[in-house]
Amino acid sequence: CIFKNCNFSEFNLSGYKFLDFDFVDCNLSLAKLNDTVFREIRFTDCKMLGLQFERCNTFGLVFSFLNCQLNHSSFFQLTLRKTVFNECQLREIDFSEADLNSSKFIDCDLSQSVFQNTDLENADLTSSYNYSIDPENNRLKGAKFSLSGIYGLLDKYQIKIEN
Repeated sequence: CIFKNCNFSEFNLSGYKFLDFDFVDCNLSLAKLNDTVFREIRFTDCKMLGLQFERCNTFGLVFSFLNCQLNHSSFFQLTLRKTVFNECQLREIDFSEADLNSSKFIDCDLSQSVFQNTDLENADLTSSYNYSIDPENNRLKGAKFSLSGIYGLLDKYQIKIEN
């Protein structure tokens, strides 16, 4: 099933079940997601500002994002292994205590997003930018970063790296 060009902004989606759906060019900003079921969901070109994904039903929670705006949303304590964020705005997102093991962040803006006790093992952030991730407070074994992204791993030390 496909939802295309739909406006669910501030809509109460609590208790709804979405199984194998595509959301294309939809606005879900500030929608209420209490016990909402998302299984095998693909979001493409969607505006999804201020969503509290941790309020969703977490059983079988699987989704992917392509060219979406997810600014000011929260994935606090969610298990999102192998999730793909492709060309997304992920500004000021709360990824605290989330399990993002083997996830892919492809060309994403992670400006001011929070990573605290986050599992990023085997995650790929090589093409993403503007992140600040403390290696001492997150699990990064096997994670991939670009050389230009190394600055985002050293922010807390306030050191200067010059060419």
